[in-house]
Amino acid sequence: MAAHNQFVDYVLELLEPLGPVKAKAMFGGFGIYRHGLMFGLVDNDTLFLKVDASNRADFEAKGLTPFSYNRKGKAVSMSYYQAPHEAIDDAETLCQWAQKAYGATLRAAHKKRGKTREPAHNH
Repeated sequence: MAAHNQFVDYVLELLEPLGPVKAKAMFGGFGIYRHGLMFGLVDNDTLFLKVDASNRADFEAKGLTPFSYNRKGKAVSMSYYQAPHEAIDDAETLCQWAQKAYGATLRAAHKKRGKTREPAHNH
């Protein structure tokens, strides 16, 4: 298992009610996965959650910003937005936001593959 930092361990602890959630080191940060699908990422001790057309407005209404990085001198934004500050202090709130992010991940996987990988049981 990849080494975690304390913030990643804390986030995983908060997300325990969702069932099996794991972190994998990637590109200097961590991907947050559920059932093999990435729905969040951690960069510099900041959690970002997957967005799409159905949940982006929730993040924008709180003034939250997208994850971006520099590529060849240009900022590139991804479909992940910073998690609300209050969610980082409360497992129930974070799980609600994370569940919406996981839904966005499932929709993206469905479009990409024509099917989802979610198991028949729900947590």
